[in-house]
Amino acid sequence: MSFDPAEHREASLENWEAAASGWSRQQELMRAFAAPVSHWMIDALELQPGQRVLELAAGLAETGLLAAELVAPAGNVLISDQAEAMLAAARRRAQELGITNVDFRVLNAEWIDLPVASVDAVLCRWGYMLMADPTAALAETRRVLGSGGRVALAVWDAIEHNPWAALPGRVLVERGVLPPPSPRDPARAGGAFAGGAPGPFALGSAERLAALLEDAGFAEIRIEALELSRRQGSFDELWESTLDISPSFHDAVLSRPAAEIDQIKAAVGERFAPYTAADGSVEVPGRTLVASASA
Repeated sequence: MSFDPAEHREASLENWEAAASGWSRQQELMRAFAAPVSHWMIDALELQPGQRVLELAAGLAETGLLAAELVAPAGNVLISDQAEAMLAAARRRAQELGITNVDFRVLNAEWIDLPVASVDAVLCRWGYMLMADPTAALAETRRVLGSGGRVALAVWDAIEHNPWAALPGRVLVERGVLPPPSPRDPARAGGAFAGGAPGPFALGSAERLAALLEDAGFAEIRIEALELSRRQGSFDELWESTLDISPSFHDAVLSRPAAEIDQIKAAVGERFAPYTAADGSVEVPGRTLVASASA
């Protein structure tokens, strides 16, 4: 089955509009999980007061709001996402924090509606690997950066380094709830595979990421692997939060009869047993690639 970019873009937008409410409910969990990534990216940009920053695929804008504090008072951050619902949640977060030097706009990173050399820095945490054409998105990123401007980004490392994502999806595949992903399938609840369509792990290779950045015209490329931990008070919390943040997993599981849902939950719980402490708390490892480069 050939990959249809237009179909992927439509499905991606629908998915993120649907996911926004769950991500908003789980924002404390996701902020804690992703904090090391956001701070690495912010440090890599070496932001200065007065600069203009663009955040692409911002989601709840945790990284962009950190940047806003550093470029204040004269600088500002344009927080963008393709999903209106995500931007609405990001606006609420900015209001809660009292951050005012931010603007919000619906933008598609594959064709950024901004002039050439109009920003000093670009942030994109876990966005490029989900785009139909990451090559085009990185070229657009390079286009809107001024001379000497910098990009900082994160993409997930290979799926085998991310059991928090791999294990639930594997159970669904083994039970026949979902078919096995192929190299040309978009990611489903636990993985995409390099060389095919977009998905959480589609850019999980430092070599491929470096090549994409070089092809887009970036220099001074720096790529590192960053270890993460997803910590939750119990497996029940992990189960509920996974249902909340992944519409595809939620819909696949809850489409089954109640008895089968219980069986699926029990099977997933068994897979997470090695990461469960005596007090019932769960700590699951993850790994992301982080990168910075200059225009």
